[in-house]
Amino acid sequence: MAELTTVARPYAQAVFQRAVETKRLPDWTDTLQFIAAVAADDSMRQLIESARFTKSELAQLFIDVCGDRIDTEGANLVRVLAENGRLELLPEIAAVYEVLRAEAESTIDAEMISAYPVSDEQRDHVAQALSANFGRKVKLHTSPDAELLSGAIIRAGDMVIDGSVRGKLAKLATAMNQ
Repeated sequence: MAELTTVARPYAQAVFQRAVETKRLPDWTDTLQFIAAVAADDSMRQLIESARFTKSELAQLFIDVCGDRIDTEGANLVRVLAENGRLELLPEIAAVYEVLRAEAESTIDAEMISAYPVSDEQRDHVAQALSANFGRKVKLHTSPDAELLSGAIIRAGDMVIDGSVRGKLAKLATAMNQ
């Protein structure tokens, strides 16, 4: 994985630099996520790995599959990656780009999985608390998971806060088995 990141980083940095120059950070996020999903598709991966097509034919096929979901600059990125045999890096390029964007915008993505749906007020309260902790703006994504029984799990960067009943029961079981 580290090797993929090393190879993907220069491409992600180039895209990020272009996005900053053109003030299109969110647009590039959408483009990269979409073309990364196309590249990760099993059928497309098989085409990328096969030797049936020339690099330019593969690039055009990829662009045709994307249709109007990518603009000229997105198509140019696909051509460059195809020419260099790097289309399979698109998911990693998208991930590195998002890290660069988050650093530039002083934001961090966080995920809160709760036993029950969370109100907007609760989500805002948690996001504010995390923002104070990280010193950055927090983009909080929430999703319910009834298996937690009660409480929530929050993941932000490399931090995990497990306040779920399921997590507490697991800790209790571990303590009792020692």
